[in-house]
Amino acid sequence: MSADVPGLRARLASPASAGVVFVFTVVAAAASLPLAVLARQAAGNVVIFRAGVALLALVLGSVGLVVARHQPRNPMGWLLLGSGLSFILGTDAEFYARLAYRLHLGRLPLGWVAVLLNAGWALAFIFLGAAVVLFPDGRLPSRHWRWPWRIYLALSAVWAGGAVVILLAAVAGHNVRINSNGDLVTIDHPTGAAAPWYTIGQAWRLVLVACLVAAVIQQAAGYRRASGVRRQQLKWVASGAAVCLICGVGGTVLNNTPEPWQTISDVLVAGAAALPASMGVAILRYRLYDIDRIISRTLAYAIVTGLLIGLYAGLVLLATQVFRFHSTVAVAVSTLVAAALFSPLRRRVQRAVDRRFNRARYDSDQIVAAFAARLKDAVDLDSVRDDLAGVVQQALEPAHTSVWVSQRG
Repeated sequence: MSADVPGLRARLASPASAGVVFVFTVVAAAASLPLAVLARQAAGNVVIFRAGVALLALVLGSVGLVVARHQPRNPMGWLLLGSGLSFILGTDAEFYARLAYRLHLGRLPLGWVAVLLNAGWALAFIFLGAAVVLFPDGRLPSRHWRWPWRIYLALSAVWAGGAVVILLAAVAGHNVRINSNGDLVTIDHPTGAAAPWYTIGQAWRLVLVACLVAAVIQQAAGYRRASGVRRQQLKWVASGAAVCLICGVGGTVLNNTPEPWQTISDVLVAGAAALPASMGVAILRYRLYDIDRIISRTLAYAIVTGLLIGLYAGLVLLATQVFRFHSTVAVAVSTLVAAALFSPLRRRVQRAVDRRFNRARYDSDQIVAAFAARLKDAVDLDSVRDDLAGVVQQALEPAHTSVWVSQRG
Protein backbone atom coordinates (compact mmCIF):
# COMPACT_ATOMS: atom_id res chain seq x y z
CA MET A 1 0.00 0.00 0.00
CA SER A 2 2.94 2.29 0.55
CA ALA A 3 4.65 1.72 -2.79
CA ASP A 4 5.15 4.69 -5.07
CA VAL A 5 3.67 4.85 -8.50
CA PRO A 6 5.98 3.22 -11.03
CA GLY A 7 7.24 5.36 -13.87
CA LEU A 8 7.24 8.62 -11.91
CA ARG A 9 10.86 9.28 -10.87
CA ALA A 10 10.70 12.35 -8.67
CA ARG A 11 8.23 13.11 -5.93
CA LEU A 12 6.42 16.42 -6.22
CA ALA A 13 7.08 17.52 -2.63
CA SER A 14 8.04 16.04 0.71
CA PRO A 15 5.38 14.16 2.71
CA ALA A 16 5.87 16.75 5.47
CA SER A 17 4.58 19.41 3.07
CA ALA A 18 1.34 17.46 2.76
CA GLY A 19 0.94 17.63 6.53
CA VAL A 20 1.41 21.42 6.48
CA VAL A 21 -1.24 21.84 3.76
CA PHE A 22 -3.63 19.62 5.70
CA VAL A 23 -3.11 21.64 8.90
CA PHE A 24 -4.01 24.82 7.00
CA THR A 25 -7.13 23.06 5.70
CA VAL A 26 -8.20 22.03 9.21
CA VAL A 27 -7.60 25.52 10.62
CA ALA A 28 -9.54 27.12 7.77
CA ALA A 29 -12.39 24.63 8.27
CA ALA A 30 -12.50 25.43 12.00
CA ALA A 31 -12.63 29.17 11.25
CA SER A 32 -15.43 28.60 8.76
CA LEU A 33 -18.13 28.01 11.40
CA PRO A 34 -17.74 31.23 13.44
CA LEU A 35 -17.39 33.23 10.23
CA ALA A 36 -20.55 31.61 8.87
CA VAL A 37 -22.50 32.38 12.04
CA LEU A 38 -21.42 36.02 12.00
CA ALA A 39 -22.27 36.41 8.32
CA ARG A 40 -25.61 34.63 8.69
CA GLN A 41 -26.82 36.98 11.40
CA ALA A 42 -27.04 39.81 8.88
CA ALA A 43 -27.10 38.11 5.50
CA GLY A 44 -29.31 35.07 6.16
CA ASN A 45 -26.80 32.64 4.70
CA VAL A 46 -27.44 28.92 5.20
CA VAL A 47 -24.81 27.60 7.59
CA ILE A 48 -25.68 23.95 6.86
CA PHE A 49 -24.62 24.29 3.23
CA ARG A 50 -21.29 25.84 4.17
CA ALA A 51 -20.76 23.16 6.82
CA GLY A 52 -21.19 20.58 4.06
CA VAL A 53 -18.56 22.36 2.00
CA ALA A 54 -16.22 22.34 5.03
CA LEU A 55 -16.78 18.59 5.42
CA LEU A 56 -16.03 18.08 1.72
CA ALA A 57 -12.81 20.08 2.09
CA LEU A 58 -11.75 18.03 5.12
CA VAL A 59 -12.40 14.75 3.31
CA LEU A 60 -10.46 15.97 0.27
CA GLY A 61 -7.62 17.07 2.52
CA SER A 62 -7.59 13.84 4.54
CA VAL A 63 -7.56 11.60 1.48
CA GLY A 64 -4.95 13.80 -0.19
CA LEU A 65 -2.77 13.68 2.92
CA VAL A 66 -2.84 9.88 3.15
CA VAL A 67 -2.17 9.42 -0.57
CA ALA A 68 0.62 12.03 -0.63
CA ARG A 69 2.36 10.46 2.38
CA HIS A 70 2.15 6.90 1.03
CA GLN A 71 2.67 7.74 -2.64
CA PRO A 72 4.52 11.11 -2.82
CA ARG A 73 5.25 10.57 -6.53
CA ASN A 74 1.55 10.27 -7.37
CA PRO A 75 0.05 13.69 -8.29
CA MET A 76 -3.39 12.52 -7.11
CA GLY A 77 -2.64 13.22 -3.44
CA TRP A 78 -1.46 16.75 -4.13
CA LEU A 79 -4.39 17.51 -6.42
CA LEU A 80 -6.87 16.38 -3.74
CA LEU A 81 -5.02 18.36 -1.06
CA GLY A 82 -5.02 21.46 -3.25
CA SER A 83 -8.70 21.07 -4.02
CA GLY A 84 -9.64 20.74 -0.34
CA LEU A 85 -7.60 23.76 0.74
CA SER A 86 -8.90 25.86 -2.15
CA PHE A 87 -12.51 24.96 -1.38
CA ILE A 88 -12.32 25.98 2.27
CA LEU A 89 -10.25 29.12 1.60
CA GLY A 90 -12.81 30.21 -0.98
CA THR A 91 -15.60 29.65 1.54
CA ASP A 92 -13.85 31.59 4.33
CA ALA A 93 -12.97 34.36 1.89
CA GLU A 94 -16.64 34.83 0.97
CA PHE A 95 -17.63 35.16 4.63
CA TYR A 96 -14.78 37.51 5.50
CA ALA A 97 -15.26 39.70 2.42
CA ARG A 98 -18.97 40.03 3.23
CA LEU A 99 -18.18 41.04 6.80
CA ALA A 100 -15.39 43.44 5.83
CA TYR A 101 -16.90 45.20 2.82
CA ARG A 102 -20.66 44.68 2.97
CA LEU A 103 -21.39 44.71 6.69
CA HIS A 104 -18.34 46.76 7.81
CA LEU A 105 -18.14 44.68 10.98
CA GLY A 106 -15.61 46.42 13.18
CA ARG A 107 -13.52 47.57 10.21
CA LEU A 108 -11.93 44.17 9.76
CA PRO A 109 -8.32 44.23 8.47
CA LEU A 110 -6.96 42.47 5.39
CA GLY A 111 -10.28 42.48 3.59
CA TRP A 112 -8.45 42.73 0.29
CA VAL A 113 -6.80 39.35 0.99
CA ALA A 114 -10.23 37.81 1.33
CA VAL A 115 -11.23 39.34 -2.00
CA LEU A 116 -8.20 37.77 -3.72
CA LEU A 117 -8.86 34.39 -2.09
CA ASN A 118 -12.26 34.31 -3.78
CA ALA A 119 -10.37 32.74 -6.68
CA GLY A 120 -10.01 29.63 -4.50
CA TRP A 121 -13.27 28.25 -5.84
CA ALA A 122 -11.89 28.26 -9.38
CA LEU A 123 -8.70 26.47 -8.30
CA ALA A 124 -10.68 23.90 -6.30
CA PHE A 125 -12.71 22.81 -9.32
CA ILE A 126 -9.64 22.82 -11.57
CA PHE A 127 -7.74 20.53 -9.19
CA LEU A 128 -10.71 18.22 -8.64
CA GLY A 129 -11.41 17.90 -12.36
CA ALA A 130 -7.77 17.05 -13.00
CA ALA A 131 -7.84 14.41 -10.25
CA VAL A 132 -10.85 12.69 -11.80
CA VAL A 133 -9.25 12.60 -15.26
CA LEU A 134 -5.85 11.38 -13.97
CA PHE A 135 -7.25 8.69 -11.64
CA PRO A 136 -5.72 6.44 -10.28
CA ASP A 137 -1.97 6.90 -10.87
CA GLY A 138 -1.73 10.52 -12.03
CA ARG A 139 -1.30 9.64 -15.70
CA LEU A 140 -3.52 10.28 -18.69
CA PRO A 141 -5.70 7.28 -19.59
CA SER A 142 -4.14 7.05 -23.06
CA ARG A 143 -2.08 9.01 -25.58
CA HIS A 144 -5.31 10.22 -27.22
CA TRP A 145 -5.83 12.46 -24.17
CA ARG A 146 -2.81 14.65 -24.80
CA TRP A 147 -4.52 17.41 -26.77
CA PRO A 148 -7.74 17.51 -24.71
CA TRP A 149 -5.58 17.64 -21.60
CA ARG A 150 -3.51 20.54 -22.99
CA ILE A 151 -6.68 22.43 -23.90
CA TYR A 152 -8.04 21.84 -20.39
CA LEU A 153 -4.84 23.09 -18.75
CA ALA A 154 -4.65 26.13 -21.04
CA LEU A 155 -8.27 27.14 -20.39
CA SER A 156 -7.83 26.51 -16.67
CA ALA A 157 -4.75 28.73 -16.53
CA VAL A 158 -6.44 31.54 -18.49
CA TRP A 159 -9.65 31.27 -16.46
CA ALA A 160 -7.94 31.24 -13.05
CA GLY A 161 -5.45 33.89 -14.13
CA GLY A 162 -8.25 36.09 -15.44
CA ALA A 163 -10.09 35.82 -12.13
CA VAL A 164 -6.96 36.91 -10.24
CA VAL A 165 -6.46 39.88 -12.61
CA ILE A 166 -10.08 40.99 -12.15
CA LEU A 167 -9.78 40.72 -8.37
CA LEU A 168 -6.45 42.61 -8.32
CA ALA A 169 -7.89 45.36 -10.51
CA ALA A 170 -10.86 45.78 -8.17
CA VAL A 171 -8.62 45.99 -5.09
CA ALA A 172 -6.09 48.34 -6.70
CA GLY A 173 -8.84 50.59 -8.06
CA HIS A 174 -10.72 50.64 -4.74
CA ASN A 175 -13.77 49.33 -6.57
CA VAL A 176 -14.59 46.41 -4.29
CA ARG A 177 -18.33 45.77 -4.30
CA ILE A 178 -19.45 42.60 -2.55
CA ASN A 179 -22.86 41.03 -3.14
CA SER A 180 -24.95 39.17 -0.54
CA ASN A 181 -23.12 35.91 -1.28
CA GLY A 182 -19.70 37.38 -0.51
CA ASP A 183 -18.61 37.43 -4.16
CA LEU A 184 -17.15 40.36 -6.04
CA VAL A 185 -19.85 41.90 -8.22
CA THR A 186 -17.39 42.20 -11.11
CA ILE A 187 -16.79 38.45 -10.97
CA ASP A 188 -20.47 37.58 -11.01
CA HIS A 189 -21.28 40.04 -13.81
CA PRO A 190 -18.07 40.92 -15.70
CA THR A 191 -18.33 43.87 -18.04
CA GLY A 192 -16.00 45.83 -20.31
CA ALA A 193 -12.51 44.37 -20.57
CA ALA A 194 -13.46 41.60 -18.11
CA ALA A 195 -16.37 40.34 -20.22
CA PRO A 196 -14.32 37.76 -22.20
CA TRP A 197 -13.38 36.10 -18.90
CA TYR A 198 -16.96 34.87 -18.52
CA THR A 199 -16.87 33.32 -22.00
CA ILE A 200 -13.58 31.60 -21.19
CA GLY A 201 -15.15 30.22 -18.01
CA GLN A 202 -18.06 28.80 -19.97
CA ALA A 203 -15.65 27.17 -22.43
CA TRP A 204 -13.68 25.71 -19.52
CA ARG A 205 -16.85 24.19 -18.06
CA LEU A 206 -17.72 22.60 -21.41
CA VAL A 207 -14.23 21.13 -21.76
CA LEU A 208 -14.34 19.86 -18.15
CA VAL A 209 -17.70 18.17 -18.67
CA ALA A 210 -16.51 16.65 -21.95
CA CYS A 211 -13.34 15.32 -20.29
CA LEU A 212 -15.28 13.87 -17.37
CA VAL A 213 -17.82 12.19 -19.64
CA ALA A 214 -15.04 10.78 -21.83
CA ALA A 215 -13.17 9.54 -18.76
CA VAL A 216 -16.30 7.83 -17.42
CA ILE A 217 -16.97 6.19 -20.79
CA GLN A 218 -13.38 4.98 -21.05
CA GLN A 219 -13.41 3.59 -17.50
CA ALA A 220 -16.76 1.88 -18.11
CA ALA A 221 -15.45 0.34 -21.32
CA GLY A 222 -12.34 -0.87 -19.53
CA TYR A 223 -14.36 -2.40 -16.69
CA ARG A 224 -15.34 -5.42 -18.79
CA ARG A 225 -11.70 -6.11 -19.62
CA ALA A 226 -10.47 -5.45 -16.09
CA SER A 227 -10.11 -8.08 -13.41
CA GLY A 228 -8.88 -8.43 -9.86
CA VAL A 229 -7.63 -5.24 -8.21
CA ARG A 230 -8.35 -2.99 -11.18
CA ARG A 231 -11.98 -4.07 -11.30
CA GLN A 232 -12.40 -3.44 -7.58
CA GLN A 233 -10.84 0.01 -7.95
CA LEU A 234 -13.36 0.90 -10.64
CA LYS A 235 -16.19 -0.40 -8.46
CA TRP A 236 -15.14 1.85 -5.59
CA VAL A 237 -14.91 4.96 -7.75
CA ALA A 238 -18.16 4.16 -9.56
CA SER A 239 -19.94 3.79 -6.21
CA GLY A 240 -18.54 7.07 -4.91
CA ALA A 241 -19.42 8.84 -8.15
CA ALA A 242 -22.98 7.46 -7.99
CA VAL A 243 -23.47 8.79 -4.45
CA CYS A 244 -21.98 12.14 -5.47
CA LEU A 245 -24.22 12.35 -8.54
CA ILE A 246 -27.39 11.41 -6.65
CA CYS A 247 -26.67 13.96 -3.93
CA GLY A 248 -25.81 16.61 -6.52
CA VAL A 249 -28.98 16.07 -8.53
CA GLY A 250 -31.09 15.93 -5.37
CA GLY A 251 -29.53 19.10 -3.99
CA THR A 252 -30.06 20.94 -7.28
CA VAL A 253 -33.71 19.86 -7.56
CA LEU A 254 -34.49 20.80 -3.95
CA ASN A 255 -32.55 24.08 -4.01
CA ASN A 256 -34.58 27.26 -3.48
CA THR A 257 -37.58 25.30 -2.21
CA PRO A 258 -39.57 25.79 1.03
CA GLU A 259 -38.42 24.19 4.27
CA PRO A 260 -37.65 21.43 5.13
CA TRP A 261 -36.66 20.62 1.54
CA GLN A 262 -34.13 23.45 1.41
CA THR A 263 -32.43 22.05 4.52
CA ILE A 264 -32.25 18.62 2.86
CA SER A 265 -30.71 20.26 -0.20
CA ASP A 266 -28.06 21.91 1.97
CA VAL A 267 -27.28 18.64 3.74
CA LEU A 268 -26.90 16.75 0.45
CA VAL A 269 -23.84 18.79 -0.48
CA ALA A 270 -21.88 16.66 2.00
CA GLY A 271 -22.58 13.63 -0.23
CA ALA A 272 -19.98 14.94 -2.67
CA ALA A 273 -17.36 13.74 -0.17
CA ALA A 274 -18.12 10.16 -1.23
CA LEU A 275 -16.16 10.65 -4.47
CA PRO A 276 -12.77 11.63 -2.97
CA ALA A 277 -13.21 9.05 -0.21
CA SER A 278 -13.78 6.26 -2.74
CA MET A 279 -10.85 7.51 -4.83
CA GLY A 280 -8.58 7.31 -1.79
CA VAL A 281 -9.59 3.72 -1.05
CA ALA A 282 -9.06 2.76 -4.69
CA ILE A 283 -5.65 4.46 -4.99
CA LEU A 284 -4.30 2.97 -1.76
CA ARG A 285 -5.95 -0.40 -2.48
CA TYR A 286 -7.15 -0.57 1.10
CA ARG A 287 -9.94 -3.12 1.73
CA LEU A 288 -10.81 -3.09 -1.95
CA TYR A 289 -12.86 -6.26 -1.81
CA ASP A 290 -15.24 -4.84 0.81
CA ILE A 291 -16.98 -2.89 -1.94
CA ASP A 292 -19.16 -5.86 -2.95
CA ARG A 293 -20.42 -6.17 0.61
CA ILE A 294 -21.02 -2.42 0.90
CA ILE A 295 -22.96 -2.30 -2.37
CA SER A 296 -25.11 -5.30 -1.50
CA ARG A 297 -25.88 -4.00 2.00
CA THR A 298 -26.69 -0.51 0.75
CA LEU A 299 -28.99 -1.78 -1.99
CA ALA A 300 -30.66 -4.26 0.34
CA TYR A 301 -31.45 -1.68 3.02
CA ALA A 302 -32.60 0.85 0.41
CA ILE A 303 -35.00 -1.69 -1.10
CA VAL A 304 -36.27 -2.83 2.31
CA THR A 305 -36.77 0.78 3.42
CA GLY A 306 -38.73 1.61 0.28
CA LEU A 307 -40.91 -1.50 0.57
CA LEU A 308 -41.67 -0.90 4.24
CA ILE A 309 -42.49 2.77 3.69
CA GLY A 310 -44.84 1.82 0.85
CA LEU A 311 -46.42 -0.94 2.96
CA TYR A 312 -46.81 1.37 5.96
CA ALA A 313 -48.43 4.13 3.90
CA GLY A 314 -50.71 1.61 2.16
CA LEU A 315 -51.86 0.07 5.46
CA VAL A 316 -52.56 3.48 6.98
CA LEU A 317 -54.60 4.59 3.97
CA LEU A 318 -56.44 1.26 3.83
CA ALA A 319 -57.32 1.34 7.52
CA THR A 320 -58.37 4.98 7.66
CA GLN A 321 -59.99 5.48 4.25
CA VAL A 322 -61.52 2.06 3.52
CA PHE A 323 -62.22 0.43 6.89
CA ARG A 324 -62.63 3.78 8.71
CA PHE A 325 -60.49 2.85 11.72
CA HIS A 326 -59.36 5.52 14.10
CA SER A 327 -56.16 7.12 12.81
CA THR A 328 -54.19 6.44 16.01
CA VAL A 329 -55.11 2.75 15.94
CA ALA A 330 -54.30 2.51 12.22
CA VAL A 331 -50.87 4.09 12.71
CA ALA A 332 -50.06 1.80 15.64
CA VAL A 333 -51.12 -1.38 13.81
CA SER A 334 -49.26 -0.36 10.65
CA THR A 335 -46.11 0.34 12.65
CA LEU A 336 -46.28 -3.09 14.33
CA VAL A 337 -46.80 -4.85 10.99
CA ALA A 338 -43.88 -2.99 9.39
CA ALA A 339 -41.64 -3.79 12.38
CA ALA A 340 -42.62 -7.48 12.31
CA LEU A 341 -41.88 -7.76 8.59
CA PHE A 342 -38.50 -6.02 8.74
CA SER A 343 -36.28 -9.02 9.60
CA PRO A 344 -37.80 -11.64 7.25
CA LEU A 345 -38.06 -9.10 4.44
CA ARG A 346 -34.47 -7.99 4.95
CA ARG A 347 -33.19 -11.59 4.81
CA ARG A 348 -35.04 -12.35 1.59
CA VAL A 349 -34.01 -9.11 -0.08
CA GLN A 350 -30.41 -9.54 1.09
CA ARG A 351 -30.19 -13.01 -0.44
CA ALA A 352 -31.60 -11.73 -3.74
CA VAL A 353 -29.20 -8.76 -3.82
CA ASP A 354 -26.19 -10.90 -2.83
CA ARG A 355 -27.00 -13.28 -5.65
CA ARG A 356 -26.60 -10.44 -8.13
CA PHE A 357 -24.10 -7.99 -6.59
CA ASN A 358 -22.12 -10.04 -4.05
CA ARG A 359 -21.84 -13.36 -5.82
CA ALA A 360 -18.80 -14.51 -3.86
CA ARG A 361 -20.68 -14.31 -0.57
CA TYR A 362 -23.76 -15.96 -2.07
CA ASP A 363 -21.72 -18.85 -3.50
CA SER A 364 -19.85 -19.24 -0.21
CA ASP A 365 -23.10 -19.43 1.73
CA GLN A 366 -24.42 -22.05 -0.67
CA ILE A 367 -21.23 -24.12 -0.36
CA VAL A 368 -21.29 -23.98 3.45
CA ALA A 369 -25.00 -24.87 3.54
CA ALA A 370 -24.40 -27.88 1.28
CA PHE A 371 -21.49 -28.99 3.49
CA ALA A 372 -23.64 -28.72 6.62
CA ALA A 373 -26.29 -30.88 4.98
CA ARG A 374 -23.73 -33.54 4.07
CA LEU A 375 -22.20 -33.41 7.54
CA LYS A 376 -25.41 -34.68 9.12
CA ASP A 377 -25.01 -38.09 7.46
CA ALA A 378 -21.19 -38.32 7.55
CA VAL A 379 -19.62 -41.03 9.72
CA ASP A 380 -16.11 -41.38 8.31
CA LEU A 381 -13.64 -38.88 9.83
CA ASP A 382 -11.28 -38.94 6.87
CA SER A 383 -14.04 -38.12 4.40
CA VAL A 384 -15.27 -35.29 6.64
CA ARG A 385 -11.74 -33.88 6.82
CA ASP A 386 -11.26 -34.05 3.05
CA ASP A 387 -14.71 -32.55 2.47
CA LEU A 388 -14.00 -29.70 4.91
CA ALA A 389 -10.68 -28.92 3.22
CA GLY A 390 -12.40 -28.91 -0.16
CA VAL A 391 -15.16 -26.58 1.07
CA VAL A 392 -12.65 -24.11 2.54
CA GLN A 393 -10.61 -24.15 -0.66
CA GLN A 394 -13.69 -23.62 -2.81
CA ALA A 395 -15.24 -20.90 -0.67
CA LEU A 396 -12.17 -18.90 0.39
CA GLU A 397 -9.48 -19.92 -2.14
CA PRO A 398 -6.56 -19.76 0.36
CA ALA A 399 -2.97 -20.30 -0.76
CA HIS A 400 -2.64 -23.29 1.56
CA THR A 401 -5.12 -25.44 3.49
CA SER A 402 -4.44 -27.91 6.29
CA VAL A 403 -6.76 -29.63 8.75
CA TRP A 404 -5.51 -30.79 12.15
CA VAL A 405 -7.53 -33.49 13.89
CA SER A 406 -6.96 -34.47 17.52
CA GLN A 407 -6.32 -38.20 18.02
CA ARG A 408 -7.73 -38.25 21.55
CA GLY A 409 -10.95 -40.28 21.94
